[in-house]
Amino acid sequence: MLPILALLNVYIGFRLLAPFPWPVQVAGAAFLLAVFWFLPKGFHFRADKQWRILVPWLMTGVFSWLFVLTFARDVVLIALNLASPALHAAWLQPSALLVMALVPGVTGIGYVMARRTAAVTDVRVPIVGLAPALEGFTIAQISDIHVGPTIKRPFVDAIVQRVNSLKADMVAITGDLVDGSVGELARDTAPLGNLESRHGTYVVTGNHEYYSGAKAWVAELRRLGTRVLMNEHVVLQHDGAQVTVAGITDYSAHHFDETQRSDPQAALHGAPEDSTKVMLAHQPRSATGAAAAGADLQLSGHTHGGQFWPWNFFVRLQQPFTAGLHRLGRMAVYVNRGTGYWGPPNRFGIPSEITRIRLVRA
Repeated sequence: MLPILALLNVYIGFRLLAPFPWPVQVAGAAFLLAVFWFLPKGFHFRADKQWRILVPWLMTGVFSWLFVLTFARDVVLIALNLASPALHAAWLQPSALLVMALVPGVTGIGYVMARRTAAVTDVRVPIVGLAPALEGFTIAQISDIHVGPTIKRPFVDAIVQRVNSLKADMVAITGDLVDGSVGELARDTAPLGNLESRHGTYVVTGNHEYYSGAKAWVAELRRLGTRVLMNEHVVLQHDGAQVTVAGITDYSAHHFDETQRSDPQAALHGAPEDSTKVMLAHQPRSATGAAAAGADLQLSGHTHGGQFWPWNFFVRLQQPFTAGLHRLGRMAVYVNRGTGYWGPPNRFGIPSEITRIRLVRA
């Protein structure tokens, strides 16, 4: 990985700094060396001050934007060169300056968008055969908070307060809550025990729970009063109607523990036929199995909606849906963009969200 990052830094330096005199080239090369030094640090750096942890991740965001904008500049310059070599030559230096000016701006905007408390996204989901008593049934969904090196208790507490203000019928947490062990992060995840709703909080594991010790986290989340669904379901009685809330382990869980292989059929086995069936599944690619098992709605996360432009265009290489509401046959699929962020604190163009889902009759 490091040789590839080194080559990309060389590419950025060569393309951006070539039009300038040597003093600018030296200063620019020194900055790129500093960025390269910071790049791998965010994945393992720990410190008592949060700003010391944020700096490596911010540099990762800077590098990402430098690469994306330098590549975009080259595409434009190639087109200019084909149309007019003179115009191409005239724009070499101004276009490089534009990239250098844009990088801190978009990095700063992305940082503010990532660190703010997620806004509420309201979504109406039509369900075929929904019982009249379930019209307007609300689910507050949060996903992919990634409590860890840069996301701590105050961030989580603000999310919990906003979710509680929705006064939802139930809360769904669709995985990737943490990046670290229970011992490291129990204090930071403690506010999740204060989530309030009529029927309680239901959780499924994401891939990052397995990176962080899934067994211990399942026990800790249950201690906090949430219901962790491991290929199983519960039936909620709501004003004379029934809602089956099912949950599956992460799509990749069997790579860590074969006994926890994701199984939508098992999760809905024995559910009342006439109930509305909501499946919680971390990854959108579980949707085919959930639809075959008879779910009416799948709630997922995992993708972060791409987290920041232009990576949203690459999500479809792995997942069938990137963000928002979709249909797979008769089943609805909603993909939350993530309530926190992973890695670089950057959400330029792709905001985080707390989703308030209202079930309505189709």
